[in-house]
Amino acid sequence: MITTSGAVLLGAALLATVTLRPGEERIVLRHADPDTVATGAAVYVEHCAACHGPNLEGQPDWRSPGPDGRLPAPPHDETGHTWHHDGETLFRLTKFGIGALIDDPDYASNMPVYDGVLTDEEIVAVLSYIKSTWPEDIRARHDDMESR
Repeated sequence: MITTSGAVLLGAALLATVTLRPGEERIVLRHADPDTVATGAAVYVEHCAACHGPNLEGQPDWRSPGPDGRLPAPPHDETGHTWHHDGETLFRLTKFGIGALIDDPDYASNMPVYDGVLTDEEIVAVLSYIKSTWPEDIRARHDDMESR
């Protein structure tokens, strides 16, 4: 369980390691930037599609643990829950892993940690690509969540 002080320290530590663009105060997904989206699509194919599917469809029965007790890869299209999370959360989950996000180093997941594998810009590009594929109403809902 994360204590309030532990969550603050974890959040501060994670924020300190995130590279932002000049003038940005937080992670900003750039789903309307064609260059970012193109980069993200290429990185997605190389690092994500094997588990999350070439069409962002995820693995079958992604809500039910498999024989190993771990959840299959969820879809990143509008049928999944990706768009329910703000860009900062998605970035941290991708870079540091679920265990770090929930402060449970023993959390078992098939999702790799991409810290040291992908740059911050590549992670933002992948997330921007994913967001660019969502229907307009889903992107608008996500934008609204991000503006809070």
